[in-house]
Amino acid sequence: MTDTLRLATRGSALALRQAGAVRDALSSRRRDVELRRVETRGDQIPDELIHRLGKTGAFVRALDEEVLNGDADLAVHSLKDVPTEGMDDVVIAGVPERAPSGDVLVHPDGLGIEDLPSGAVVGTGSLRRTAQIAAARPDLVVEPLRGNVDTRIEKLLAPRLQAEHERRLVASGEARAATAEGGDGDEGADDGPEWELPDEGSDGDDAGDETGNDDEFDRTVEEWFDSLSDLERSAMERKVETEYDAIVLAEAGLRRSDLFYDVETTRLPREEFVPAAGQGAIAVTATDPDVIEAVRSAVDHPRTRVAVTVERTILAELNGGCVAPIGVSALVQGEHVHTRVRVLSTDGTEEVADTRDLPIRSHAKAAESFAADLADRGAADLIAAAREDTETGEGTRAEADEGTRAEENPDE
Repeated sequence: MTDTLRLATRGSALALRQAGAVRDALSSRRRDVELRRVETRGDQIPDELIHRLGKTGAFVRALDEEVLNGDADLAVHSLKDVPTEGMDDVVIAGVPERAPSGDVLVHPDGLGIEDLPSGAVVGTGSLRRTAQIAAARPDLVVEPLRGNVDTRIEKLLAPRLQAEHERRLVASGEARAATAEGGDGDEGADDGPEWELPDEGSDGDDAGDETGNDDEFDRTVEEWFDSLSDLERSAMERKVETEYDAIVLAEAGLRRSDLFYDVETTRLPREEFVPAAGQGAIAVTATDPDVIEAVRSAVDHPRTRVAVTVERTILAELNGGCVAPIGVSALVQGEHVHTRVRVLSTDGTEEVADTRDLPIRSHAKAAESFAADLADRGAADLIAAAREDTETGEGTRAEADEGTRAEENPDE
């Protein structure tokens, strides 16, 4: 093993942060680590549904092939993106301590899912989350959403910010001036927004009332824009086809992207919104025995390793892969692993769910037995039906969401 280890990673901001954490852990053991950015198949096909990109995962194989080809010594992944089968040629050498593994609802005003009005549009790219939302709130509308964490948030914020900007321009008279300068026949006039002026006699106060802050219009348009965060300014420039009232993301992805405190979030109840297997955890893969030992001693977290082993064993035994809405969550509690599983139909109307405390000394075998019991109780039938829906393109409009072959891309 050389003194400098080459670490393959995707080039997204979140992937680089995850890789950076692994690099720092290894560097503390006097190992130099060089990050090697790799474009994956999932990056190259941004508009294709992830759960149709193949069994090996859209974001994983390209990185592992760098290791197998000798161009890198190790690779870093979001663990829920790593397949539960077909990994015989690489080893998950290290699983660092897990970040919060649950899901959060992101809403501009911080509303929880129970507070959303009927008909509200919620964005997610996840089969699991789509089914769980449908089960909890069948009166909501779920629309597909894909992209990195910041991209998804920008898509949520853009329409509201753009509308606010327009109201301020109208109130200041700038929109009227821009319209007058452009004229009806001016070349390029259609390229910009069509500003609507207030009704005759209006003093512009209605626009201020819509924002819920009568003082906001005391600032100029420039002062208001200067007060926006970088994320909000970026959202102002984004063109969106679907307006979302809220979106669902993994808490871990928000935290690792340093965006958790930039938006209003509400944790979704774990009993209903059971996370994906491995959510919030990172996997470091390698092939060389010396590299494997170096990674294991530097970054592996025993309790996290046990918990994700239980989750991935159940997912593998159920054979749900990327085609079924399956939530699996495990937490080490003393001598037991408290495990919750929820398998749903794609429309959220049927489910098989249970919780069980598995003995930590035989957690893998106990997880296999738990999965077999769930399969016999109807989970296998729900998964088979979900697979048929996916193969025929029916039953769901959702993509597999960020970070997992079971559902999301690596930005969670």
